[in-house]
Amino acid sequence: MSRTTASPTRLTALRRRARGLATTAVAALAATGLLAACATASGDAGAASSGSAGDASADAAGGEPQQGGDLVFLIDSLGDTWIPNNSAISSFQGQVWGHVTDKLVYVDDAGQVSPWVAESWEQNEDATQFTLHLRDGVTFSDGTPVDAAAVVANLDVWAKGDPDKGINPIGLFPKTYQSATAQDASTVVVTFSAPTLGFIPTLGYHGSILISPTTLALSGEEQADLGNDIGSGPFVVKSWKEGDSVVLERRDDYDWGPEALEHTGPAYLDTITYKIVAESSLRTSSVTSGQADVAYNAPPQELDGLAAQGFVIATPRYLGFVNGYAIDATVAPFDDPKVRQAFQHAIDRDEILSTVYTSDWLPAESFIQSNVPEATDHSADFAHDADLAASLLDEAGWTLGSDGVRSKDGTPLAVTLYPNPYLATSKAVDELVAQQLTDLGFAVDIQAYDVVTYGEKVIKNTTPIALTEITRSFIDVGTVASILTSANKGEDWFGVGETDTELNRLRDEVAGAVDTDSRAASVDELQGYVLQQGYFVPLTQIVQRIYVRNPALHGVTYNGIAYANYSAAWLEQ
Repeated sequence: MSRTTASPTRLTALRRRARGLATTAVAALAATGLLAACATASGDAGAASSGSAGDASADAAGGEPQQGGDLVFLIDSLGDTWIPNNSAISSFQGQVWGHVTDKLVYVDDAGQVSPWVAESWEQNEDATQFTLHLRDGVTFSDGTPVDAAAVVANLDVWAKGDPDKGINPIGLFPKTYQSATAQDASTVVVTFSAPTLGFIPTLGYHGSILISPTTLALSGEEQADLGNDIGSGPFVVKSWKEGDSVVLERRDDYDWGPEALEHTGPAYLDTITYKIVAESSLRTSSVTSGQADVAYNAPPQELDGLAAQGFVIATPRYLGFVNGYAIDATVAPFDDPKVRQAFQHAIDRDEILSTVYTSDWLPAESFIQSNVPEATDHSADFAHDADLAASLLDEAGWTLGSDGVRSKDGTPLAVTLYPNPYLATSKAVDELVAQQLTDLGFAVDIQAYDVVTYGEKVIKNTTPIALTEITRSFIDVGTVASILTSANKGEDWFGVGETDTELNRLRDEVAGAVDTDSRAASVDELQGYVLQQGYFVPLTQIVQRIYVRNPALHGVTYNGIAYANYSAAWLEQ
């Protein structure tokens, strides 16, 4: 979703000002110290000079696309590694990967799949074998072809990782993957051990990026050098500095963008600079002053004011899970379903929406986003009801003490919340949830960490944590089944392993479906069961990636995982 509420006069003035500033944004930021040492090269994957605009198409807001310009994108982090499989799931590195690499298919924000590097495909009747037909003429930036052998090498790494190099498999890649073979130079046959309806859509997931076999052959340490990571995308890495910035430069021979974007040729922009600016107010002020073109993750409370000034606000929703808490049902006191259910009903989501967010945010209706085609409304299962929540805790034996904290057998009713640093609003939401839980009799602690520390202390923590805040996208609902339990190395979100036979049944029905109708019915039943058991506590539908942009920047699109795409974008000069 994008919006602006500026008057025509105000917007014209902003565009006039932006024309003179946009192409000098890098220099302006350097003068203020924001881009100091930005161009330090840690490895150069190649450079592109200005050339043909390619398939120019009209932009309704700004006329015909214009060639040239340097886009400056201010971001709060660029993560802790550039090993492709280990970083591609990040909200931060994914912005860069989306321009250096391509995917086999394109998936839009409604879950519609269309061709990209794979120009067509077919599957057998039980969805255990798929045949991909590759587009001719696609090359990596080192000149090697994106052929069947290269695709097979990528599929193997996506599915299995490379443990000897410390490289992970993609978390949501189908666990049923058996093998991929190159039938000929442009045909790949992929085989699974069980029906896998979600395979084709998952090829559009942000982890499924095509990397040159030359890069895949490198050690993990060498792949962590972004300059060594060769893709087939519309930009190449010009320079980068660890913990500071990445500069991309247009690739002039690019001519195979997804047709869904209506521009398949070279990018219009000359360069894109991703610059780390940790302070959100500095990111937005740099855009409003004309020193940058895009500020990532602005606070929601600032959005209406920025829109009123004429800046374009984009709050795209991705396909995936809503923002909420996955509960480990083995960790006390949440090993009691009544406590889990009380936690669900204690949360006033309307207060969260009205206090922390704007009208761009929607209430959760389930534990998956409502734009997922198979999502159904189960909001009654977790509706706010403080009286019901208190009654459930009373039934579970948690009595309210004189200090306002409930206890049972001398143990206080305590919980720790860990704000998710990948979501700009997480800490503010957790603080409000803490107030609501305190009113019910919980003793609440909040532990907030940066991205790197959060990964070490929460994500990689081997000690079970009662609540994990979810900000997780997926492309196809079939991948949900591989997450909820431990089957096929699943993530076991609720700590139940294989012990919940009903959850296992529903998981297997979703995973094993051979047609979309039967799968949709099973997904509906799965949603109801998970919520009724109190395994998941929805908060709101998620807008994880927030963009504030210069109104002179046109042609920006957002895919099914809410990443901004600038391959067809252009700056009004």
